Amino acid sequence: MAVIGWWTGYSLPGYVAFMNADTIGWNGVYFGMAGFVVLLMIFTLFVGEPDTDREKLQSEASKRYQDMMGDGDVTPAKRFAVWFAVTIAEPFLDFFRRNGVKIALTLLLFVFLFKIGEAFLGRMSVVFYKEIGFSNEQIGHYSKLIGWGATVAFTLLGSIVNVRYGVVRGLLIGGTAMAASNLMFAWIAQVGPSEDLFLATILVDNFTTAFSTIAFVSFLTFLTGRAFSATQYALLASLGNLGRTTIASFSGALVDWLNDWTTFFVLTAVMVIPSLLMIVALRGHFAKLAGEEPQEKLNTEEQPNNT
Repeated sequence: MAVIGWWTGYSLPGYVAFMNADTIGWNGVYFGMAGFVVLLMIFTLFVGEPDTDREKLQSEASKRYQDMMGDGDVTPAKRFAVWFAVTIAEPFLDFFRRNGVKIALTLLLFVFLFKIGEAFLGRMSVVFYKEIGFSNEQIGHYSKLIGWGATVAFTLLGSIVNVRYGVVRGLLIGGTAMAASNLMFAWIAQVGPSEDLFLATILVDNFTTAFSTIAFVSFLTFLTGRAFSATQYALLASLGNLGRTTIASFSGALVDWLNDWTTFFVLTAVMVIPSLLMIVALRGHFAKLAGEEPQEKLNTEEQPNNT
């Protein structure tokens, strides 16, 4: 449901933007998008915190650090040191303790690489649509409106598969399908602005995006500890977004350098392969974690408190 909400906020306003860009202009569109953001901020004010045992676990961690510092006077400097250790240092130490340094670094690299190909494609998709010959209305109708409906349906399907078969298998299936779907864009680059092929590509791409995103979010939730879920999830999600927000900014330069959309989309498919090899190599570690974690968390049937 969280993923569906995210894609709804991403696609429906995008549909409104593209459908009105040629009539009211982009300046009017951005004022409208600002209104959407204000509306969402108002709704956020009414959302309550979930019930967790976070405060109890963090209090235990605070007491542990206070004991390490001795029984002397509790000075402001000591209070700050305890706060810093519990809220900043301990989440990172906990992540590396639970996984080991080597595996933890491999996990972080996997999180960074898993959606890098999709990030490169996503950055350039609208540019590609425009350059290949699609209009703003076609982009809004197919990519945003139909894409949103497909994403909602496929997100529900992907969540069922992940609950039934597990997060690791979901990642393998989703990652493989995500790489293969990028080749559909290479097909459009060869054929030209075919609406039928555009529709097929949008359906396939949104299926694989929804499936892989569900598996990815579930995977990040599985890796986080109970006491420090917010910081650890922020670390993992930020790494996952680094490719989308920073590294993928070079996608335009890559397209210009290649001067060939087909080759670019093939490369985005190849980018997924290293992360899939990592997840295969780490399957034994996940099986070990599964023996230590409650089964409901492994299956992600429990409501995650960090998404």
